[in-house]
Parts: sequence; structure tokens; C-alpha cells
Amino acid sequence: MKQLKALILAAAALVAAQTFANTDAQNDKIRERIKPVGEVCVGADCGGAVVAASGPRSGEEVYNTACGACHGAGILGAPKNGDKAAWDDRLSKGMDQTLANAINGINAMPPKGNCATCSDDEILGAIKFMSGR
Repeated sequence: MKQLKALILAAAALVAAQTFANTDAQNDKIRERIKPVGEVCVGADCGGAVVAASGPRSGEEVYNTACGACHGAGILGAPKNGDKAAWDDRLSKGMDQTLANAINGINAMPPKGNCATCSDDEILGAIKFMSGR
């Protein structure tokens, strides 16, 4: 009788051990199936490049990155780069008013010409570059 109890106890221990092993293996398979496809990490903490501010951009740089799309071709009445007559008309109200119009947007031009990263001084530099001033 003692041998039978020992045999039953051993069999139960073996079944329990096998059950836990299967559960761990299944859990590992589940973790593998639902793991994230990728990770998002930004900045130097992730080994990425640290971008240092290079200072204000020149009027030409701002024009080339933000203004040229419309002011290069004169889209929707935008004064073309270097068109003195068109810029003289805009500047007849004064540089301060022209800058305010560029910052706040006027007619079809959105505020800052959609250059949200441009400072007011950079916008002023772009105006001076485009108007030849």
C-alpha cells in the first residue's frame, strides 16, 4: 500500500512538473507572438544623434526651405523672389507692417508661411532676401 501511494505521488509530481513546463513554454510562445514590432526612442538617451542648435538661419536658408515653394513661382499672388516692383508695393506700408503680415498671414499666405520653426528675425531675413533689401 505504501508503494502504491508513493507511486501515485510520484506520478502526480511528474504530471505537475510537466504541466508547469508546458505552461512556461506556452507563455514564452505567447510573449513572442505579442511582442512589439519595434520601439520608438528619441534623443541622445537612445544612442541617436544630438542635434545642436546652429543659430538663426539666414534669409536665403529660410527662403530655400520654406518660402521658395510659393515665392519662387509667384503662386496665388505671392511676390516673386527678386521682383523689385512687387516687393516695393508690399514694402510701401513699411518693413514693420510687411513683417507683421508675414508673421500673422495675409491673403493666401498662412502665418509665417507655414514655417512654424522660423523666428520673427528669420522671417524678417527672408523678406529682406526676397525683396533684395
